[in-house]
Amino acid sequence: MKPIVGVMPLWDDEKESLWMLPGYLEGLEEAGATPIIFPLSEDAAEIDRLVAMCDGILLTGGHDVTPEIYGEEPLEGKVACCARRDEMETQVLRDAIKMDKPLLGICRGIQFVNAALGGTLYQDLPTQFPSATEHHQIPPYDVPVHEVKIGKDTPLFKCLGEERIRVNSYHHQAVKKVSPELTVMAESEDGLVEALYRPENRFLWAVQWHPEFSFKTDANGKKIFRAFVEAMDNK
Repeated sequence: MKPIVGVMPLWDDEKESLWMLPGYLEGLEEAGATPIIFPLSEDAAEIDRLVAMCDGILLTGGHDVTPEIYGEEPLEGKVACCARRDEMETQVLRDAIKMDKPLLGICRGIQFVNAALGGTLYQDLPTQFPSATEHHQIPPYDVPVHEVKIGKDTPLFKCLGEERIRVNSYHHQAVKKVSPELTVMAESEDGLVEALYRPENRFLWAVQWHPEFSFKTDANGKKIFRAFVEAMDNK
């Protein structure tokens, strides 16, 4: 049977509704998994049950991470958060670590994992980390816009087999201080953290770029989804 991956829902403030980018689901399906979208729940017992029934967890992109999580006040006019997602994903992450469920974080996912585990974030890159490197590209979103250097002693290098790759990029927040529980796997050409992992877990990876947009044309996106799904069989 195919492994089941719990996918964190996206939230639309204007419509007050859940939604989903198909690339997350299609990338998982192509890699051999069955994705299911979680409800946006505040019920602790329900969240525990949802995580327990899944073989892996995907933390998607979306809203900014609430700065209070890493002990800061929001920059006025620069941050748009979803407190319900932050609260739910705090428990989802805690459960996934406790149960050693493979977890992949994408974009907001890397930011949330880092903040929830004791790291900090740049709340707004144009304000706090101005750079000539393109981190907030315009469509199409599957086109690579900057280079990433991958550490040779990391699981990501073992997966991709390349020290330098080009990636797409669409974010205005980023990892600042790295959580003491996490290890850097890749950095952008201007020095921002682009990939992290938690060595104590079977598979807890997070990337700043967007394989859900690029996997159809980029072999590296396919490899990341496949490594995530294959980790669910390595118990």
